[in-house]
Amino acid sequence: MKVDELIAKTKDSLEAKKVYAEPYEKDGITVIAAATLSGGAGGGTGKDEKGQQGEGGGFGLTAKPTGAYVIKDGKVRWEPAVDVNRLVATVGAVAIAALFVALRIVKARRG
Repeated sequence: MKVDELIAKTKDSLEAKKVYAEPYEKDGITVIAAATLSGGAGGGTGKDEKGQQGEGGGFGLTAKPTGAYVIKDGKVRWEPAVDVNRLVATVGAVAIAALFVALRIVKARRG
């Protein structure tokens, strides 16, 4: 991919419509889902010992749901998305750390 093509694709990828979904309406309630986007890009050019030139690049984009705006009776509220995997991992890490601390306290009292 040429560097100028990479820049054009990057600009197309980073638009508000990629962050906010089309509004969904049912029974007088409108929901607009939102996501967090992150990405990176790189590119370069070079020449070999025969004088041949080349260029290339790449671009990566990830999206993660963050929540939704809920509109009901003219009032807007934010409903955050819950990442259950991250929550479980955090609770597990805290529990393991607490066990290690408790073990050290017990050993210190014995010694």
